[in-house]
Amino acid sequence: MAALRGCSLRLKTLCERLGEWRRPPRRDAHKKKWASSRPSARGAELALQNLDMSCGPQLGDLWPSVRVGLLCEQKYGALLNSFEDVEKVIRQMELQQAKDFVYGGGDSQGFGCMPKGGCKPRGIQDLPQDLQTPESCPDPSLAGGDSGRESPSSLETKQCLSVSPNLKCFTFPRGDTTRFKPARQGSLRMLEYYLMDAASLLPVLILDVQPGHTVLDLCAAPGGKTLALLQTECCRHLAINDISSSRLSRLRKILHNYVPKNLCTEDRLRITSFDGRLWGEIERDTFDRVLVDAPCTTDRHSVHEEDNNIFSRLRIRERQMLPLLQTQLLVSGILATKPGGSIVYSTCSLSQLQNECVVERAVQVAETEHGMELLPEDLTDVRTHYRETFNFYGRCRVGELVLPHLTANYGPMYFCKLHKIH
Repeated sequence: MAALRGCSLRLKTLCERLGEWRRPPRRDAHKKKWASSRPSARGAELALQNLDMSCGPQLGDLWPSVRVGLLCEQKYGALLNSFEDVEKVIRQMELQQAKDFVYGGGDSQGFGCMPKGGCKPRGIQDLPQDLQTPESCPDPSLAGGDSGRESPSSLETKQCLSVSPNLKCFTFPRGDTTRFKPARQGSLRMLEYYLMDAASLLPVLILDVQPGHTVLDLCAAPGGKTLALLQTECCRHLAINDISSSRLSRLRKILHNYVPKNLCTEDRLRITSFDGRLWGEIERDTFDRVLVDAPCTTDRHSVHEEDNNIFSRLRIRERQMLPLLQTQLLVSGILATKPGGSIVYSTCSLSQLQNECVVERAVQVAETEHGMELLPEDLTDVRTHYRETFNFYGRCRVGELVLPHLTANYGPMYFCKLHKIH
């Protein structure tokens, strides 16, 4: 009996040892759980990785300097509020060594032209005689371009722009990292200037709004370009649209702080929150000028901010669908434009898929599916005139691209102008 009891104890001990030998270590037992709870990559990190893979090959040797610019502090311009005491603010800006880049920051003459027919400047003197040129410039040398450059291709049209003298945007010189102070209220209880990426004003400048034009800002929020359009005082009617009601609330606040109430009447200003892809069917052949500042990957914002970052893993599908959305918006803007009118497409992205490819595809769709003829405008003179202020890429198949750079850290900002023949 004692022998049997001892055998049973030995068997139990052996089984316990065998169980311990088969039991996996605690770490291995929970390895799957640890892997599933490991923190995922941040959206800003994913944005930078994505840009390294896409923009590195696209920009080549330029990418290292552009990358550094994206990661460093952005440079701003001060868009003066023409409805306040402009002369006073100009004197303050000049004391800070800031300069108006729209008219005073170029290195060529003849680009900025005085609008014909009534867009008069508020609080500033008339432009110098050498900047008042005809609206059409058959001779390229009159438009401030490089005398030795090749003429535009047969697929491009070219004309001088008539920029409203009310548009004045001050910037600090290249290499100067001075920051503008927050804007203060002026004597008329409106803010004296609006701080924005100065490159964001270029799409408004090339839109070439003339007195009496009807204008559509299809994707208006947050509102910097919309404010610039109102500053021209050339829009007979301005339609402001954005699908996001929350972003429109921010835009309304900007209008309240910068624009007199008498200019925000329903007959002059209309604010809507429609799907911009449908606008071409709602109001076809209606507007003289259309601005399509399309939603994009907002590259500079994405490499800095986690909030609402489009490069996060949860928004992969949305990011992949962006070029299609942008193409649909641009086609809608083309349909809403009158024959003889102009459309400007812009993004704050470096991606060719969101820039040139979208423009080329939208032109193709408009021609094949809607029987429309469109001509891209040659913007070489814009690049030539403002090269002292901005760092341009200069190798786009169509349109122009402002690249971030430490000495002029604006952008990225892509813009292209299309002329609708019929």
